Amino acid sequence: MALTAGFFYLFSVFSVIAGVMVIVAKNPVHAVLFLVLAFFNAAGLFILLGAEFLAMVLIIVYVGAVAVLFLFVVMMLDVDFAELKAGFIKNAPIGLLVGGIVLVELILLFVARGFDLGVAHKLAAAMPTADSGVSNTEALGHILYTKYIYFFEVAGLILLVAMIGAIVLTLQHKSGVRRQSIAAQVARLPKDGVEVVKVPSGGSVIPAPDGQS
Repeated sequence: MALTAGFFYLFSVFSVIAGVMVIVAKNPVHAVLFLVLAFFNAAGLFILLGAEFLAMVLIIVYVGAVAVLFLFVVMMLDVDFAELKAGFIKNAPIGLLVGGIVLVELILLFVARGFDLGVAHKLAAAMPTADSGVSNTEALGHILYTKYIYFFEVAGLILLVAMIGAIVLTLQHKSGVRRQSIAAQVARLPKDGVEVVKVPSGGSVIPAPDGQS
């Protein structure tokens, strides 16, 4: 128990520190690296809670894909961070107001209900028991792909539509750039791409310069 508590405080402290450094870091690359560190520590907390599936998803999806994608975008795009910081300072009062309202709501919720929100009995069906022989990941997959399969499919469809919408909104066509036209390639005839030239003996297909025979 003491060892578990020690790891809990270790992961918690580093998660908070990494989260603060994501916000205050001046270098955007350093901010993304601190975000990766925060993800790893959050995954450690999930493992301590027995949710190894969520821990692996956090590392594989967020660290392996999202955070690395953020890093590539930050390194490849010429982003004016001075302008971004100016906009952040300009909208800081509104953000603080919204954050304060959310904090007050959470405090009132815990004062009224305490830490027992009455959801433990609802989650008991999805959690494996010690003598059932079913792991946490297997129980979660059974619930997700049987009872909530339609919600899972709808969520995937929404993500697909969001991805296509983001590509369409950010796609910019530059003038003077040759682009592929599938319809034109399919409709092209052999005579449009091949020219048969009869070359006399000793002649050349290259036209002679002016004034020369």
